[in-house]
Amino acid sequence: MRPQSLGYIRVSAKELDGWRSFATGLLGLQVVDRSSKTVAFRMDNYAQRILIENDGNTTINTWGWEMEDAASLDAMAAQIEKAGYKVEKSSRALCDERMVKELVATIDPTGNSVEFYHGPTMAADAFVPSRNISGFRTAGIGLGHTVLHTPSVREAIPYYRDVLGFGVSDHFEQPFPACFFHVNTSHHSFALLQGEKDQVHHLMLELFSMDDVGQGYDIALGEEGRVAVTMGRHTGNDVISFYNWSPSGFMVEYGWGAKQIDPATWQPGDRPAGPSYWGHDRNWLGPEMREKAHQMTLQNARDGLRAPVQVLPGNYNEMHGACPWWDANVSGRRQ
Repeated sequence: MRPQSLGYIRVSAKELDGWRSFATGLLGLQVVDRSSKTVAFRMDNYAQRILIENDGNTTINTWGWEMEDAASLDAMAAQIEKAGYKVEKSSRALCDERMVKELVATIDPTGNSVEFYHGPTMAADAFVPSRNISGFRTAGIGLGHTVLHTPSVREAIPYYRDVLGFGVSDHFEQPFPACFFHVNTSHHSFALLQGEKDQVHHLMLELFSMDDVGQGYDIALGEEGRVAVTMGRHTGNDVISFYNWSPSGFMVEYGWGAKQIDPATWQPGDRPAGPSYWGHDRNWLGPEMREKAHQMTLQNARDGLRAPVQVLPGNYNEMHGACPWWDANVSGRRQ
């Protein structure tokens, strides 16, 4: 038993104005005002996806994973309890705050709040982006993915794989250890990245158009200190993206073109090329690790590492011409 998707997150903040400005002016989310202490945002037909609470902290403090129905929610709760972890059924008031029919909550081994729910509330009106974007890709895959720092990736894997039922997509050891997990056809909805602290690393949002991402990059470049990771392309899910510093101190990845997998047949493996084909200069890394990551992308270039672009129907035009060298390069490569 595993969730269908990452359905919502709850974020701690020291103030709300910064989040309103960031989420609307750069990300393009739609504001759903709640109270003087909270603000929520939409990104599709769900009534809310991201809830920000002014509680004086700075992190993602709750992950909401969507289950298919009440029976699957009960099965997940039983699965977690069988593994020796406490599960609590939440009050009607909390369900109303999360805008779901029913939810249960548990705490992962490092103290993070993890919720599972079914029956999300759908909005009565269409999503209206706060800036001129084509929208977010969420259907069937959820709001995006999140990545956590953990002191030991190896020790943290069993909880998410064996207790929560997440499927392992792949992993790498250099320039830092990381492991990626899927719950649907998205290459990953969750990942662990080795670091000194138990904290959120980033949240990823996927756009329908590459131009939305590029125009967002222009906006971010105009704000001093906003860009956390430069534009680049990841190995693994093949997404083209950049990262921003959020008002709560974690990063928000803004990307396009992530590939899909078949969870029933997918085989996990190692990624010797590291996290990125090119780009993604990470200013959050120390000088030594940053240079190590940069040298890996330069080696990828020397090795001629390439991957097809992932496109949605109606979101591309085919070009005339053929390249035998390219065709030979990609023949037999796992898509």
